[in-house]
Amino acid sequence: MAIAKAERLMNLALCLLGTRRPLSKRELRDSIEAYVEAARPESGAAGSDDSFNRMFERDKDDLRELGLVIETVENIEGEVGYLARRDSNRLPPITLDAEEAAALGLAAKVWQQARLAGAASGALQKLRAAGLPEDVDPYEAHGALEPRIPVHEAAFEPLMLACRDRRPVVFEYRKASAVHPEPRHVEPWALECWRGHWYLAGFDRDRGAERVFRLSRITGRVRSRGTGFSVPVPDVVTVRETVASWAGEIADRSALIRLRSGAGYPLRAKATGVRELGDGWDELEIPYGHGLDAWLVEFGPDVVVVEPAELRADVVDRLRAVAKG
Repeated sequence: MAIAKAERLMNLALCLLGTRRPLSKRELRDSIEAYVEAARPESGAAGSDDSFNRMFERDKDDLRELGLVIETVENIEGEVGYLARRDSNRLPPITLDAEEAAALGLAAKVWQQARLAGAASGALQKLRAAGLPEDVDPYEAHGALEPRIPVHEAAFEPLMLACRDRRPVVFEYRKASAVHPEPRHVEPWALECWRGHWYLAGFDRDRGAERVFRLSRITGRVRSRGTGFSVPVPDVVTVRETVASWAGEIADRSALIRLRSGAGYPLRAKATGVRELGDGWDELEIPYGHGLDAWLVEFGPDVVVVEPAELRADVVDRLRAVAKG
């Protein structure tokens, strides 16, 4: 759900819950800023009224689908009015024991560096009002560890909402081996953080297969598309396993490389065998999976791939792409 729409629904719900008498469409239109904007004449008064009416009816249906009980009654002036009585929309008492309250409080304080941080903070206050004891510190209750989920990518929030609402998206994505980004049409399934980076798993419509995308490589805006999903969402989406395989964490082959002496210590740590060649070079045997070519490029002229031939070709292609950029 877009943030603007969520704010509009919240304002409408507050108006309906806060009134003691039924409010007409006209009164609601004049009270909510988004409706005021929608009702401004663009192609005539009739067009603006139609725009407002459609928006209001959709919002009213959305609130009812979310569980808000909205009554329709005749008000004093004979117009149709709307209100949401508090006794009809009151939740039952919430009871939490100390461990449950601490766990929920801890979850509410996980987010940082994202627009969800404010919502999480507000949720924590509600949890305290609902039974989280003031003397229970969520961190102390769980070993004094303070979890953090850093979110720097602008694509995170729209993709999170798209995963929740099952809405396809389109975005520009730059692969590690590419100079320029290209559009991707994706049915988003799940977001997951792995080793400090966020990844999106979903169905890539252009390639007709499941794909995993690193959020830091998404450029520009993430735009929603109205059409529904064309393939079912798997019961289990293995984001971490897929990324680990692509990053070479799951090795099913072996590569032979030459590495300059005194360089490439992360490569040396993975090597199953090292042989000194002289003249300032060593020969290493490294187990690897998909993605080793991207890693080797980071070491520049300190690495030369001996075999296999396809890995050598992939590294050369990546180096050429970097040179062109």
